[in-house]
Amino acid sequence: MPITQTQIEKIVSLAKSYGATRLILFESTIETPSKAKDIDIACDGVAGWKLYELAARLEEELHTPLDLVPLSPSSRFTRHIESKGRIIL
Repeated sequence: MPITQTQIEKIVSLAKSYGATRLILFESTIETPSKAKDIDIACDGVAGWKLYELAARLEEELHTPLDLVPLSPSSRFTRHIESKGRIIL
């Protein structure tokens, strides 16, 4: 399930409305898109329950399962995402 430019534009637009300052696609979304079963996104600028609200809205809008993880606080996992992922915002 390769991600389309239209989906990326929807993700960025909706995430910005929630205050996102940075978005990075990662894992199967960019590494093996034909085998991806969901969209993996890392996000900065959306804290607490708003992050879960954003994830729910994105799934509704895109009609696609997704994993949305925070980039803060920094960890080994988030540094891996930052080094290997594709920045979309």
